[in-house]
Amino acid sequence: QVQLVESGGGLVQAGGSLRLSCTASRSIFSINTMGWYRQAPGKQRELVASITSGGSTRFPDSVKGRFTISGDNAKNTVYLQMNSLKPEDTAVYYCKADLWVAGRLDVYWGQGTRVTVSS
Repeated sequence: QVQLVESGGGLVQAGGSLRLSCTASRSIFSINTMGWYRQAPGKQRELVASITSGGSTRFPDSVKGRFTISGDNAKNTVYLQMNSLKPEDTAVYYCKADLWVAGRLDVYWGQGTRVTVSS
């Protein structure tokens, strides 16, 4: 199992930056893929960034060039650096861990951290 704890959300003005942290209860190298998702009011949850245990990353076009994802295995933590924030980035951000165990995919979510970008 994996427990995930997010932190770092808050209120920021448009154009500003925030760094979100997701600390896992086990080595992030043992987790196949970790990702950040967000959900705005009235909208579906969407992928923001993901990173595999091998270091491959993926971003949707909406955040490409503005957001980066990185991991620190010594701290069991994955970071989401968000720059040039826009009001449309306002959402609750969730950390997700995909863990393959004996051919079965187990998915774990954190509790979420709120990000509000003011115009």
